[in-house]
Amino acid sequence: MWRRSESGEVDDRPFWQQRGWQVSAVFLVLVVCAGGATVLTGGPDAGDGVERAAAAGPLSGGVGPDGSRPGGCRSDDSDQEPPAAPPKDVTWQQLNGGRIPLSPTSGPLMTSGALLWCYAHTPMGAVMAAHVIPRQMSGSDWETVTDQQVVPGISREIFVAMRSSDRGAPPQYTSRSLAGFMLLTYSPDEATVRLLIKDTAEVYGIADYTVAWTGGDWKVQPLSDGNLHTPLKVVTANAGFVMWKV
Repeated sequence: MWRRSESGEVDDRPFWQQRGWQVSAVFLVLVVCAGGATVLTGGPDAGDGVERAAAAGPLSGGVGPDGSRPGGCRSDDSDQEPPAAPPKDVTWQQLNGGRIPLSPTSGPLMTSGALLWCYAHTPMGAVMAAHVIPRQMSGSDWETVTDQQVVPGISREIFVAMRSSDRGAPPQYTSRSLAGFMLLTYSPDEATVRLLIKDTAEVYGIADYTVAWTGGDWKVQPLSDGNLHTPLKVVTANAGFVMWKV
């Protein structure tokens, strides 16, 4: 159920993504900076586990010395036009209570454990990353996904602190579906994608994600407050969006 604020914004996020948790998150980050030994994900053992998973992951090595992408990832990056229609080769797959689009040309092209990665260095590749990576955060392997597919920095640390505060079952998103997208900005280094999320036949929600090209792939760039997307807003029309054919 969506909750509407007086401004018309909808705060439909899990509580670990809501702004009320940011004070405690910032406190945890400051503890890390001051003490150097505190691990935001729940103690030294949990932190060591994440590091080992990252070291074994396909993205940790970054771009090879010959300019090749990590783990043999290859894609056709020739189409630099903003997408006017969804890829013709899209299929849909269930993941963490919802459905995600997959494209053999735009990505994700490779799977390694919990990671779906290797996106085309194109506008459509950025769009696909904005759809798929956040959905992976709903599963139990969110720490590995965060380490590999979220841009590092203080914003990521705040996100980890907020996400770690949820000790219950991973959040599930079963009542809504991905309906369409709009590419707001694009450069080879960064893109902002607006997702259209369908709740009922007459109500949609919109949220913006930013992805950055780093380490040879698209990764989610968190906002300064640690959230992965802008606050969800209700809209009643889909004008201007590229609609998924599902």
